[in-house]
Amino acid sequence: MKLALLALLALALPVHAFDLQGHRGARGLAPENTLPAWKKALELGVDTIECDMAITKDGVVVVHHDLRLNPDIARGPDGQWLDEAGPAISELTFEELQKYDVGRLKPGTKYAKDFPDQQPVDGTRIPRLADLFDLVRKSGNDKVGFDCETKVSPDDRAATLPPEEFARRVIAEIRKAGMQHRLMIQSFDWSTLQVVQKEAPEIRTMYLSSPRTLRPAAFGTPSPWLAGFAPENYGSVPKAVKAAGGKIWAPNQTFLTPELLAEARSLGIAVIPWTVNDPAMMAKLLDMGVDGIISDRPDLVQAELKKRR
Repeated sequence: MKLALLALLALALPVHAFDLQGHRGARGLAPENTLPAWKKALELGVDTIECDMAITKDGVVVVHHDLRLNPDIARGPDGQWLDEAGPAISELTFEELQKYDVGRLKPGTKYAKDFPDQQPVDGTRIPRLADLFDLVRKSGNDKVGFDCETKVSPDDRAATLPPEEFARRVIAEIRKAGMQHRLMIQSFDWSTLQVVQKEAPEIRTMYLSSPRTLRPAAFGTPSPWLAGFAPENYGSVPKAVKAAGGKIWAPNQTFLTPELLAEARSLGIAVIPWTVNDPAMMAKLLDMGVDGIISDRPDLVQAELKKRR
């Protein structure tokens, strides 16, 4: 009985007492969701590597944020920048996907302006989720966790597998690697998290929220992102997360208040806001007492943590 209780408590909490997550590896310092970004995150000593999951036409689980190739980071087989959004990841085989270079930000874009310290690594390709696991194994780091997002959207269902099938594919890949106890699956599309909780209860789930995905009454209909757990029906976002079976909530940094944090805590929900890159906001959230922070610049979060130690 005691062991069963401890197991339940473990599922209710992040892997670490304070969970510093390197967003897309360490996007502020290296090309996002790539081997160089993960190496940088490991070098910095993050608690968790955050990443995004997509599935190719031939069923390979890869790590990439956008549903379609992003012209701000992708160069085609001819070495030229894409003029517009490329094909969906689900429309390309893994071999075809490897023809695109994602090792540099396109000069002159807002993306490049937002991340001036990102060091390019030309020739970098979109990796498999298995490549992330292999890199961590080879590093000898047996503590770092993983926070992997299902990149599906109710606004563009045609671009990916259906949520249920998508969730089952990634569950199988994670179990195949034996990483289910070191990993949490997060999503804005809460329907995928419902599948994970039902079919892979050993894997933690984290409920992402943003003003765009919550989008309540002003739109006249409940948000399609929340699998029926609309906050307006439960009184608040933390209560909706609780009703959905969630134990970890990742709110947009700007919309987290001390009152919402206290409410989430009273419901037994850990709170890890995203994506926090401004030192002043880092300090504010740390003073508030959040359970973790997701950041493109984990090195700056570490500097703030060091001040408090």
